[in-house]
Amino acid sequence: MGKTALGVGGAAALGALAYKLYNDYNKGESTTSGSPQTPDNFTQTSQHDESVLKAMIAAAKADGHIDEQEMAKIKQALTQIDADASVQQLIQAEMAKPLDPAEIARLAVSPEHATEIYLASLLVADEQNFMEKAYLKELATQLGLENGLVEQLNAQVSQ
Repeated sequence: MGKTALGVGGAAALGALAYKLYNDYNKGESTTSGSPQTPDNFTQTSQHDESVLKAMIAAAKADGHIDEQEMAKIKQALTQIDADASVQQLIQAEMAKPLDPAEIARLAVSPEHATEIYLASLLVADEQNFMEKAYLKELATQLGLENGLVEQLNAQVSQ
């Protein structure tokens, strides 16, 4: 699935992939708090789409600029969520902001959402140079993702 997730269903495919990878990673571990997330209650909302979009923009600019490939992926995501003029304003504002992985991490509302934010970032930062790798590492730390899960996500995307 990997890098084609943005092309075959956008945010929904990305969410489903993140959910699957998160649950595959956590198989066998007992959950003690709250009800588990299922695909039915792992819903897509405008706030959810916005958080994924912000994560994508931050990852794209992690190396100091947004190249044509990264911008094409962002535009594809915008098309899939039927973005309007207010979303275009959001993009411009996010592109002008200083890079802050902690701010992106604060957008996560659940461990599954954190996984999705990291996965969206990973998919956009396809040509990982030192700066992108450092950003992704810090983002994973800020999101509280375990190393094993991060390795699984990286392996899934590189397939």
